[in-house]
Amino acid sequence: MIHQSDRRANGRIVAPDADGLRRATELLRSGSVCAFPTETVYGLGADAFSARAVAEIYRLKNRPVWNPLIVHVYSATHAEALARVWPDAAAALAERYWPGPLTLVVERAGHLPASGGADTATIAIRVPAHPVARDLLEACELPLAAPSANRSESISPTRAEHVIRSLPEVPLVLDGGPCDFGIESTVVDVTAGRVTLLRPGALGLRSIRDVVGRVDLPDAPIGAPAGVRSPGTGARHYAPAAPLVIVESITEQSLEGLRRPIGILTHEDPMQVNLAGRVELLSADPREYAADLYAALHRLDDAKVSTIVALAPPADDDWLAVNDRLSRAAAKHC
Repeated sequence: MIHQSDRRANGRIVAPDADGLRRATELLRSGSVCAFPTETVYGLGADAFSARAVAEIYRLKNRPVWNPLIVHVYSATHAEALARVWPDAAAALAERYWPGPLTLVVERAGHLPASGGADTATIAIRVPAHPVARDLLEACELPLAAPSANRSESISPTRAEHVIRSLPEVPLVLDGGPCDFGIESTVVDVTAGRVTLLRPGALGLRSIRDVVGRVDLPDAPIGAPAGVRSPGTGARHYAPAAPLVIVESITEQSLEGLRRPIGILTHEDPMQVNLAGRVELLSADPREYAADLYAALHRLDDAKVSTIVALAPPADDDWLAVNDRLSRAAAKHC
């Protein structure tokens, strides 16, 4: 009998050793795609400035054409080469937090070819910290567009198996184990002489303020397609298969009328465990909660629950990214 995750998805999930990196590099240089781990989530990588390769990302993910991509590069020096100007705020944030889970939106260098996404005047760039991502960038010598390696709007992958489950056509996945942060990078816009938060993420807002002081919220409502400069800002995103409902307390009344079996996602031990088909008790620490959030949603989907009930986390800056992901996961289909 064949098991062991179907023999690692028929040989497409491979170790990030010399042979795995060679195979991944060959795919990327030929205009194809491969998935690889970052410290945030697994990314679906392709040559960022190959129209054919970028089109394959959009096709596999069924990603809306207005939704831009983040370009991953090996160092801040490589990032600067993609920017028309490199503001002081970009330099300060890159020095403190790169490599790491921070994406900077800067003015796009005039010599760069179009590569998909809504706003060709800007480019979103980050330098990942995961050793496999860094080995791959060094080996292929390409800037890699790499959105999360899953179907658009669904749960982001934090393990290699999640990638194959969501994107069965992906030719290769470098397996780096579970992702450390388990939630996407923080995206900030450093154009126009100010710093604007576009997407909360693994790097906390307080950490950014420690470097640049004031951080603005976006001028336009997040989720509006026109002029989008960051991925992950659609009204519905990061969503499990089962409908997700956010409640202020887990009681018999709050669960009334919901389809069963119910899965509960909570950072507090629920008093009425018998009311749920499955309980995912996550840490009350926001960093640890975020690291296990997507994995917990995957587990609840695997358990075939009909409804997921999430206890609302605290409404403060430390929980900003978690609240963002839960609210988008709970949004209705348009």
